[in-house]
Amino acid sequence: MDSRKNNRKNNKKRKWLYWVGGIFLAFILAVVGFGFYMWNQLGNTVETMHNPLEGNDDRYKETEGRFKQKESINALLLGVDERAGDRGRSDTMILLSLNPNTNSMEMLSIPRDTYVNIPGRGMDKINHAYAFGGPELSVQTVEETFDIPIHVYGRINMEGFIEGIDAIGGVTVNNTFAFKQGKYSFPEGEIHLDGKQALEYTRMRKNDPRGDFGRNERQRQVIAAAIDEAADFSSITKFGDILEVVGSNVQTDLDMKKIQTLFSDYLGTRKNIETLQIKGSGQKMNGVYYYVVPESEFNRINTEITNHMEAK
Repeated sequence: MDSRKNNRKNNKKRKWLYWVGGIFLAFILAVVGFGFYMWNQLGNTVETMHNPLEGNDDRYKETEGRFKQKESINALLLGVDERAGDRGRSDTMILLSLNPNTNSMEMLSIPRDTYVNIPGRGMDKINHAYAFGGPELSVQTVEETFDIPIHVYGRINMEGFIEGIDAIGGVTVNNTFAFKQGKYSFPEGEIHLDGKQALEYTRMRKNDPRGDFGRNERQRQVIAAAIDEAADFSSITKFGDILEVVGSNVQTDLDMKKIQTLFSDYLGTRKNIETLQIKGSGQKMNGVYYYVVPESEFNRINTEITNHMEAK
């Protein structure tokens, strides 16, 4: 009698273990399947947006080495307002320096009216470099202006900026003063922005006492918030939406391997962001407004970024 009771107990225990084991196995298979799906989707997206700069084998080799050795890299982000039949201009130019050894990032918003020498074109506004020669000339211009290497670039259509912010569920920023822009009002304090609101928030400058610098600061706020939001684990549920937006609106010279390395070795740099500001003065030449920066200021930015890159 006791042996039969024990057998029934053991059978129930085994059935319970089989049931739990089956659920666990199904869960593992689902996770693996979802992981494979995400990996496949990511690969397709990266292939779509991968656009290496032409004739830059030396930069490519140097960048490969820096990723392998986990060394600092500099990236140029271009926010471009493109319309049908028009290449457009880089409405936003942001230089990032990422140091994985100190887990820190320096971020410089380059005023679009900055008066610089555009190779092959002469002195002009820096944002015109994109109109004249796309990402290649933009990268070359920034490199020669600040005398620092640019290892990777990313170009995003500003319409895609709206969709991208919406895909991650919006961003939260701390607004330093109340203002209106377009059809939106932005109160002082912590505010949550959807894509259209975020775009207007970053575009306002006429009513800002700091002008372009205030605008640049809001750009940095939104980008930093977007990086944090996209890196959050909860964003995994929005993975498909994010990839769809990225694939159709972003171009970069990062391939799949470098993107993997960026996420594994450089993501921590977003936790400690220092913003740089370039000082100059507004001047009109032949009726056109330019932001004129002294050579000493370009040299100061060079020193700041070089020291940041070399820090251990």
